[in-house]
Amino acid sequence: MGVVAALVRSSFLVNAVYANASREYGITPQQGQLLCVLMPQPYGMGELGAVLGLAKSSLTGLVDRTAQRGLVRREPDPEDRRAVRIVLTEEGARIAGAFYEETCRRVDALPSGLDAEERERLAELLGRVVLDNEVPMVFAEPGT
Repeated sequence: MGVVAALVRSSFLVNAVYANASREYGITPQQGQLLCVLMPQPYGMGELGAVLGLAKSSLTGLVDRTAQRGLVRREPDPEDRRAVRIVLTEEGARIAGAFYEETCRRVDALPSGLDAEERERLAELLGRVVLDNEVPMVFAEPGT
């Protein structure tokens, strides 16, 4: 299999993990991604749009729907009174942590047919692709 097919098909695998794990927590895959991004810190709407690669209207809808579920809230930005930051609620942090752990467990199982050296090499190569393409931090390294 060539690199293009392998990468595209790999993305389908990871997307399926996100979809299945999010369904178990009663959220959409997009809400799961939003929660994971917000785990380390709150973000302003502009920053959040850049990290998630979403247009303002799409991001507003995602945040609105997630806020209606009680998982995030808007709070004033302490550095800019005109702006808001998106923050996890207590329930949002609980679901984010559980969703993150389950997603990590499932994704870690995907290359189960590889030995330790092959897994390390795969991580090294994929890491280079991610860094070379300046992919934003949409999912933290497990254990950090």
